[in-house]
Amino acid sequence: MAMASFAISIFSLATVAPTCKNYRPFLSQTTYSFKSISIRASSTSLDYSTPSSVNEQKALKPTKTNYWEWKFKDNVIDVYYEEHEHERTGPQKNILMIPTISDVSTVEEWRGVAKDILERSGKLNLRATIVDWPGLGFSSRPKMDYDADVMENFVVDFINEISSSGLNMGTSTKMKSLSSIENDLLVFGGGHAATIVGRAAKKGLVKPKAIAAVAPTGAGPLPIVFGRDSSMQTRYGLLRGILRTPGAGWMMYNMLVSNEGAIQSQYKSHVYANPQNVTPAFVQSRYKLTTEKGSRYVPAAFLTGLLDPVNSRDEFLELFSGLEGKIPILVVSTEGSPKRSKAEMEALREARGVSKFVKVAGALLPHEEYPSMVAEELYKFLQENFEVNA
Repeated sequence: MAMASFAISIFSLATVAPTCKNYRPFLSQTTYSFKSISIRASSTSLDYSTPSSVNEQKALKPTKTNYWEWKFKDNVIDVYYEEHEHERTGPQKNILMIPTISDVSTVEEWRGVAKDILERSGKLNLRATIVDWPGLGFSSRPKMDYDADVMENFVVDFINEISSSGLNMGTSTKMKSLSSIENDLLVFGGGHAATIVGRAAKKGLVKPKAIAAVAPTGAGPLPIVFGRDSSMQTRYGLLRGILRTPGAGWMMYNMLVSNEGAIQSQYKSHVYANPQNVTPAFVQSRYKLTTEKGSRYVPAAFLTGLLDPVNSRDEFLELFSGLEGKIPILVVSTEGSPKRSKAEMEALREARGVSKFVKVAGALLPHEEYPSMVAEELYKFLQENFEVNA
């Protein structure tokens, strides 16, 4: 891939150059205190005319959209989120869906799954909230030092502060937090998202009722291929520094990430399992996400491993084993993941703390490419653990 060979040529990675053809640049396979936050009405005008799913179906419009104003140090980050509901009587269970971290991470990844699950008949009365990461998707993208601790604290703060009932746009009423309503929050996360939530849960910072990890990962694109020894960490730092600079950073980012050819190539090679699902309209929608001001800061951190919630496979397994007996955990692996990413997922098959392990078609974004198939497994998991009490 272009980004891999470019980075290797810059830093003379002669010792690992023979393996660069296996590099997957697009997806992987300090505790801070926060000031009070506020919710403001959404003024965004998003185009929902094109289905986010690769399936040709009607547009997947959320019930409500909004922005959460997250005050972090000297930054005010407008974090985009949306709600999906299906009218049904009885107590609701709340699902928080968090996208995979990547150059083109977006809430759109989960819309197909949300629609499918919420329309299923059964005893479960479900409601879904999908949230973008700060610095990605439709959220604002300030220049700041993103790392795994920042992202973990974001998740914790979002869960503890955003209301679980109503979320009416423009409301100023203080509502109960998601985690305080009978601890009924269920979290579905792709890639790094589920691992970050699991890390927070292991620390006792959040108490979800269950976690579903879809194509879970613990290492960013460069560390999963080249490792984390001190010499590589130095090179990662140099690359990260260049990507963050005003001139050279934008040039490198535009060459390697923010162009339709690179996005199409990456999706066809390892993000999606079926290249035919990567349509021109879809590529254009993802390219648009990379053109926003500040769009390179989170990818620079992700690419070089700063967003990795664990530093080894042992830590990856220990994270899940630390939740054994506390909450049910579903792991959804995929048949078409890149070799190294698949190895990480397969390591969880017999891992302590994993209640159920299933494998579906797809690669690194099965919930976006095959939403119905993933929704089926997620709904079964919910039925097995919660329908009896619904």
